[in-house]
Amino acid sequence: MKRGTQLLIIVGLITIMMETKAQSKLTYVNDDNVALAGYDVVNYFTDHAALEGSSAHAVKHNGVTYYFASEEHKNMFNANQDKFLPAYGGYCAFAMGMKNATVPSNPDTYKIVDGKLYVFFNDLYEGAKFNTL
Repeated sequence: MKRGTQLLIIVGLITIMMETKAQSKLTYVNDDNVALAGYDVVNYFTDHAALEGSSAHAVKHNGVTYYFASEEHKNMFNANQDKFLPAYGGYCAFAMGMKNATVPSNPDTYKIVDGKLYVFFNDLYEGAKFNTL
């Protein structure tokens, strides 16, 4: 194989590995490294409502802190974390899906589709209406 081709393959593999690593760590957090503004990700599934969690019921997952409204919800999350994690790391699903853009989300604006939690921005963004449901 020619040296130029080998170099191109190596650069391509490194790029793919870096993108995969960046995507796996993509989670929208506040200044305290708390996901979803401290809302209880389990409550969306159990009570079908957005509800703020408490630091008294916190779990760290992949370096990100999640708050829960109860010890029961904390235990449910620990038993099956992937089930409750929001799609796109909690960034606005519309922006990620349509524009591949990381736009903050509003935890009060959400939808569960096929067992997956999607949260949305649903406000003005850069002065214009953006995904106002």
